[in-house]
Amino acid sequence: MSTLIPTISLTDLKHLKVSELKRLKSCEVFFNGEYLFTFINPDNDYIRTQTEGLASLSNTQGGEDPEALLRKEEVEYASHK
Repeated sequence: MSTLIPTISLTDLKHLKVSELKRLKSCEVFFNGEYLFTFINPDNDYIRTQTEGLASLSNTQGGEDPEALLRKEEVEYASHK
């Protein structure tokens, strides 16, 4: 857990509206005490560019594309109807 930025639960984050997300400071997101991800809200192009670079580096280590993951969930949901 970082001591430099605030934390928020996933439950609380999901309750925020888009206008509130735009005002939210960057923070670590937790669910049931487990770290999930760091929400980055860049306030300038430099921070956004640096964040994109770090995200690209992280993506080389694993993870699934959002579209593929959402398609899987749609197939699983449809098969449980």
